[in-house]
Amino acid sequence: MSATAGRRLTSIDAYRGIVMFLMLAEVLRSAAVSAARPESAFWRFVAGLQTHAAWTGCSLHDLIQPGFYFLVGVALPFSIAARRAQGQEFADLLRHALVRALVLIVLGMVLVSLPQRRWVWWFDDTLTQIGLAYPFVFLLAFRPARDRGVAFAAVLAGYWLWFAQSPLPSADFDYTTLDVPPGWLQQHGLSGFAAHWQNYTNPAAVFDRWLLNLFPRKTPFLGDVPGLTTLNFIPSIATMLLGVFAGERLRRVSAPWHTVREFVVTGFIALSGGWLLDAVGLCPIAKPIWTPAWVLFSGGWCFLILATLYALTDIRGIKRPFFPFIVIGANSILAYCLSHVFPAVAFNAGRRILGPEPFRVLGAAYEPAVYGAFVLLGYWLVLFVLYRWKIFVRI
Repeated sequence: MSATAGRRLTSIDAYRGIVMFLMLAEVLRSAAVSAARPESAFWRFVAGLQTHAAWTGCSLHDLIQPGFYFLVGVALPFSIAARRAQGQEFADLLRHALVRALVLIVLGMVLVSLPQRRWVWWFDDTLTQIGLAYPFVFLLAFRPARDRGVAFAAVLAGYWLWFAQSPLPSADFDYTTLDVPPGWLQQHGLSGFAAHWQNYTNPAAVFDRWLLNLFPRKTPFLGDVPGLTTLNFIPSIATMLLGVFAGERLRRVSAPWHTVREFVVTGFIALSGGWLLDAVGLCPIAKPIWTPAWVLFSGGWCFLILATLYALTDIRGIKRPFFPFIVIGANSILAYCLSHVFPAVAFNAGRRILGPEPFRVLGAAYEPAVYGAFVLLGYWLVLFVLYRWKIFVRI
């Protein structure tokens, strides 16, 4: 057996932990600090890292969600192999996959509804999207690699063709009927062929205006600034299939450094392919609607990050610096829930108990970051205690 075939890979836990740390670190509210310190280039830079691109492009924060999807795919071959080793048949595995998908869908919708204090019918949350895509990825994981490659290409090509052939709005289309914020199109609008992927008017957004208005709503759904859509789960299947490819490579008996080189080459090819599609105007890199160019571009980064972590932790044995992330990654679902539940229920509890003054020690401008660091430390300590007690939440 290879060094990676019979044990848990630290790189996967570390990568999962880094992804969840970046999500939990939203509580640092660097954008608020930057707004209070407009002269600071440092805080503008940090705020940029923690802010999603408005429509096209990519920031560090935009790589959180594809990393989560990619790692779902990476873990799937290991999960299937472990359950088969326990004697489970395909029917048992399929039943577990379907139940898992349903739980993820419902949990995602609960977390989205919590801040609203009422049930809302949205299907674009990360967990809900994983739940919608997971059964398809699970079935494809049992197919030969060639079939998965065909499915990957078919998903991207089919989704691109659907958008590319959808009619564009007329030149005199009144965007105010969709509640588009004033100036949004002038600042972030697309032109030419790329306009097929415009927010509010792309076919996935049109689909949501039909689907989401079938459910009880306080006001009709017209669209929103982030532009996330229900049908994002379709191209997300391709992102997870990239993870399945990586997971299969990590499980096989091969030279570890060869796997690293393979991941690096694959990463650069995918990243370059996504960038090229955007550069020539065939398909923009737009995370909110998970364009094929985004699948390739973000997937390339996922391969490069995993290659780096695999080389450092599982091959070179450098694990101690990654321990804080491993603690988070070991309970990633719970960490994800904390990032939604605590801000919605008790985010200001520390201020109410201790007062605001302890968090203004660096000045009022830095209070959001200081208080956020206090909350972030609390998150980690909870996860650390569970890690030491070997309590892990699994779905």
